Amino acid sequence: MLPNGSVSVGDTMYFRRISDLRVDHDLTQRKVADYLNMNLEVYRRYEKGLREIPVWALVKLAELYHTSTDYLLGRTLTRDGTTIGTEELYDISDEKDNSMRGSVLALLSKKLLVNSVGMLFDLLGKTGSREAIRAASNYLSTALYQVYRHLYHANPANNPDFFSVSQRHFMAGLADADLHMSEVELTDALSAHVKEKGRMPEMDHAALARDYPVLYQSMLQLIHNSGERINHLMEGREAKGEKKK
Repeated sequence: MLPNGSVSVGDTMYFRRISDLRVDHDLTQRKVADYLNMNLEVYRRYEKGLREIPVWALVKLAELYHTSTDYLLGRTLTRDGTTIGTEELYDISDEKDNSMRGSVLALLSKKLLVNSVGMLFDLLGKTGSREAIRAASNYLSTALYQVYRHLYHANPANNPDFFSVSQRHFMAGLADADLHMSEVELTDALSAHVKEKGRMPEMDHAALARDYPVLYQSMLQLIHNSGERINHLMEGREAKGEKKK
């Protein structure tokens, strides 16, 4: 929120939601402007993204369209402000035989990751940087390696010598070191690519929604979930600091 009580909606996609909802409800811009008790030209500027939307107007629009302010701001993909359900996510994998049974959470997580990774590597492919693609692949491969290894070793009946990296080196953080090194290589590769004026994919909301109308839903949900978790860690740390004072 800005000091003047307005909300900066920083992308065309989200202003388009206000316009799309108005059209869906068969309303003209003038009718909505009258509902908000404001000048027609002012409202038009909201839809075009030329003017910041006051909080009170955002709340009234959410009430008018029976949706959430988070949806209007593009912070959620569902109109009621909830997260996406399993059945709403498109699965780009070829696995259609329902072989993965059991936890709905596991199925949802699989879809989020498979869809997001598919979109990510398509974007990396558009850069044409083999170094960046290789580094990103190494980074994600090591992350998966770590999760799989922890799952494998959770069962004491499994062969402890299955992996070529010794358990001692693994527990000492050798895989973590590889993960961080891959991240360094990725940032270096992308930086070098930009310096060489290599092509970069469009990544504003409007372009991603256009190019990946389904997969982008998963990526947005992944970003939202991760951001909430990361911010929660920081909030917990700050709370502990306040208690010590």
